[in-house]
Parts: sequence; structure tokens; C-alpha cells
Amino acid sequence: MFNFFKKHEKVDWTPKTFLAPADGEVVALANVSDPVFSQKAMGDGFGLTPSADEIYSPVSGTVTMVADTKHGIGITTEDGEEVLVHMGIDTVELKGAPFTVKVAAGDHIDAGAELAVMDRQVVSAAGKDTTIIVVVTNSLDKGWSVDLTASGTVEHNAVVATLK
Repeated sequence: MFNFFKKHEKVDWTPKTFLAPADGEVVALANVSDPVFSQKAMGDGFGLTPSADEIYSPVSGTVTMVADTKHGIGITTEDGEEVLVHMGIDTVELKGAPFTVKVAAGDHIDAGAELAVMDRQVVSAAGKDTTIIVVVTNSLDKGWSVDLTASGTVEHNAVVATLK
């Protein structure tokens, strides 16, 4: 019959892994201080409170977007996951000052490659939260979920989550 009321199409495939985007403490998405992200309005994912300034790619793919204010980088994987790496909370207000971006739209990057540097001191001095948020922005449309596989303190490039 017709699937008029079908909300999400569940795609059956092997879970993908996500790497920690920095050294730091893994945070469940529900526990990040931004309600748009914590309520999964942007998609499912996770957070990380960084203990270093260097930010790395959690996945391999093509850089599809670098925000004008440098606080967000979009990456699309070969399998079509649209991943947003969002550096800090409310950092758009800082107009790019604490960020040095190492990639550009159109670049192909490997998981673990350096994406950017976030000057955590500048972010904190401005009264902003330094939490890095990684979300799959098309996860809700596809019926995918992000499951944390790590907790506590991790080093960058450690496997911390899977997409199912």
C-alpha cells in the first residue's frame, strides 16, 4: 500500500564509526548546553569538551561547507552522511576570531585529518562554552541514530561512536 504516514526510511547497512574530534571528555548529546543540539533538532550525534585546541575530522569525506564565522564545518561522506562539526556554543557571535580553519569547501579529507584550531582561551574569555558538537544532520530523515561507544576522557582520533 502507500506509505503516506511513514515518517522515516530506515536504511540497513553496516554501522559507521566516528572519531573523537579532539582530545577531551566525551559528552552525550542530551547533555550539551545548547538546546537545539541537545534535543536533536539538528540531528543525532555527540559532544566533546576539548582539552586541546586542535580539531580533527571525525569522518572521511568531502568538505561541503565552512561557515563564514569559521565555527562550523560540514562534511559529506561517500555513503551520504552529512556531518556537522560545530566548534563551541554560541561562537557564531565571535565572528571567526578564535578559529583557524585548515580546510576549504571541496577538499577531500580523511578521518583524523586536522580541520581547524579553536583558541579555547579566547572562546572561554568571551564567556562561551568550548564544547565541540558532531551531528549527522540528515540522520533523522534517514532513521539513523548515533550511539556512543566511548565515555570519559579520550584522545583525538579514538573511535567514540557508531551510526546505525
